[in-house]
Amino acid sequence: MRGRSWTVVVVPHGSDASRTFDITDRALRRLLWTLGSGLAILVVAVAIGVLKLRASPAVSALMTPADRQLAELRPRMAELRDTIAAIDKRNEQIRLLAGLPTPDSAVTTAAQIPLDVDTLIERANSLSASFEAVSMTLSKNSERLSATPSIMPTAGWLSSEFSKARFHPILHKTRPHEGIDVAAPYGAPVVAPAAGRVARISRQTGYGLVLEVDHGNGIETKYAHLSRVVVREGQRVVRGQPIAAVGNSGLSTGPHLHYEVHVNGKVVDPLTFVLPGAIPD
Repeated sequence: MRGRSWTVVVVPHGSDASRTFDITDRALRRLLWTLGSGLAILVVAVAIGVLKLRASPAVSALMTPADRQLAELRPRMAELRDTIAAIDKRNEQIRLLAGLPTPDSAVTTAAQIPLDVDTLIERANSLSASFEAVSMTLSKNSERLSATPSIMPTAGWLSSEFSKARFHPILHKTRPHEGIDVAAPYGAPVVAPAAGRVARISRQTGYGLVLEVDHGNGIETKYAHLSRVVVREGQRVVRGQPIAAVGNSGLSTGPHLHYEVHVNGKVVDPLTFVLPGAIPD
């Protein structure tokens, strides 16, 4: 069976006779395939030419200064985005160390941050505010820790512990012992166990010469049976600073320091505040 064929009639202008051509179906398909391949090659060639043209110095010279600056900024913005993502990750870790919650806007990869100036500025401002909050929290924690009595106020040995019912060696009756006694040589230095302000210097019945320090946050410390005080009322002191000397004033069987800690007006065992290794045997 003969395949289909197509007849093409060419009608010229003027009085010339028209001409006809017979084209088989197979020949037509070959012609269309040839034209399609050529068109595809032409499109690829044009695309390559456009890319080369964009990258050429001639095109760069035709760009406006703003366009050139924008083209140069994009890779730098990408680097900035990567840096912000790295800082954001570190911000999460620092907030955890400071005991602060992780913000909902935290990201873990640079790809999650859109590459545009407004977003980068917004993210940088957010990180700045977060670091400021962390700084304030750590500063408060540092101040609180520096004002927490965590060392023994004098070197010696523990001769009497905190007790709700202790037999008094001089009065010979059972009564609360609201602090600890540290036996030490007469005149041995007494130091502040934490930062604070000297609240009172007085003489009290049974306690002799007494010094009291206000550490803030409801914490006060008391030192009794002193031989002398080397600070004045209202003076600020820091941890480890000499504030008095061990003595034998008041009701005492020998030179020692009676040391108390008060929290919100209630006496507590001073040893609960002393760091391990700082308690004398």
